[in-house]
Amino acid sequence: MKSLPIVDQPAPPLPQVADPEGETRYSKGTYAFVSLGCPKNLIDSERMLGALSLDGYSLVSEPDGADFVIVNTCGFIESARDESKGVIHEMLDLKRRGRTKGLIVAGCLPERMGGSLLEEMPEIDHVVGVFGREEITRVADRLIGGAREQREVFRPAPIRALDDRSRLRITPSHFAYLKISEGCDRTCTFCAIPKMRGKHATKPMELVIAEAQELAADGVRELNIVAQDTTYYGLDLYGEVRLTELLKELEQVEGIDWIRLMYLYPINFTDQLIDTIAASNKIIPYLDMPLQHINDTMLKRMQRRVNKSDSVALVKKLRERIPNVVMRTTFVVGFPGETDAQFRELKDFVSDIKFERMGVFTYSLEPDTPAVKLPDHLPEEVKQQRMDELMSTQQQIAFDFSDSLVGYELDVLIDAHVEDNTWLGRTYADAPEIDGNIYVTGTNINVGDMVPVEITARHDYDLVGIASELETA
Repeated sequence: MKSLPIVDQPAPPLPQVADPEGETRYSKGTYAFVSLGCPKNLIDSERMLGALSLDGYSLVSEPDGADFVIVNTCGFIESARDESKGVIHEMLDLKRRGRTKGLIVAGCLPERMGGSLLEEMPEIDHVVGVFGREEITRVADRLIGGAREQREVFRPAPIRALDDRSRLRITPSHFAYLKISEGCDRTCTFCAIPKMRGKHATKPMELVIAEAQELAADGVRELNIVAQDTTYYGLDLYGEVRLTELLKELEQVEGIDWIRLMYLYPINFTDQLIDTIAASNKIIPYLDMPLQHINDTMLKRMQRRVNKSDSVALVKKLRERIPNVVMRTTFVVGFPGETDAQFRELKDFVSDIKFERMGVFTYSLEPDTPAVKLPDHLPEEVKQQRMDELMSTQQQIAFDFSDSLVGYELDVLIDAHVEDNTWLGRTYADAPEIDGNIYVTGTNINVGDMVPVEITARHDYDLVGIASELETA
């Protein structure tokens, strides 16, 4: 089917809409937004949403009937690209049926594919690369105005991380992601992120603190710290890693109860950083540290710049020095050349260390990455079988950890109301949208409350508990 024709014509009068206070204001147009991928991508989405809102565009909940749709895509691995393309095709189908006037595709997929994305799907109206996000309002203006020129907006990676303030957040009001740097200087042979996100660029400390204060003023109680390489923070800007100093400043932000650290690379994990986490009342003992493998040959082929002995020593040090620490990691199985013995070594490591939280990916052959040229690529069925086997091992470890919490009272951050007197929340051991939840029974509870809960049972990966009576003023 052919797409609807787009012709140059004068912009129509701005439609009038009612804001929440009932006053009439003018809208430049309505749009729907689909955000895919990781929390770093979500922050980019929220920044674009904020810019569009300030510029007079009105966000609607459904793409059907919106003036235009924006899809912020993920291009990390093949399955993510397939998901992104699937959503794009859905939106293009709406356009063909006259249910929306246009489609803007943003983020990592355009950055990864460049001009070939429009060649593959010419009905897309505009594409915007990762670092073109600040120009999203001008792109929307061109689409609404019917302009057909300059359909691609790609900008080079900045030497300093972008300002992420003035976001229109789509996470619940009580938690948010805070990106402290952009890009990555690692050269892992399986990863295309540096090609999409550029080299590491630290966000200046004062800007990070200002953003945290803005989020706290907006009701955020939990800050989830994200980056491509969190422990590298500061090295490019200050000449030394300064994550410890940043965390001490973040601890002073009023209104923040939990600071959760994500994407910690096992290099630059200093004793000072460990001591800061262990002594803090706000930095929760939850550490997300992707290791990817444990066999030395695999680590070398992946170009991870770490080895097994150092990784084991670091994990044991973290266990010993941070009380009640919960560790999350991820592994890649089926990397080119991985032998049965090397996989068994990884499985034995998982059984021995007992990570409370763990994810497993099968190796994805990514174009333009060095691993493509490595010999001995493995069949997909071998990769899948190894992933299933490793996750089966991890399942019992996760269940045993959850069972160990039964009978204890833990603080729970309430994320949602389920029904009647049942609520959905998370303990410190559970990152939002990644780990499990806890079903809480209680009264006088609101979303965003921090509630003491007695853990009474485990249900698969989730917990069940009863809220303790809260003291009232």
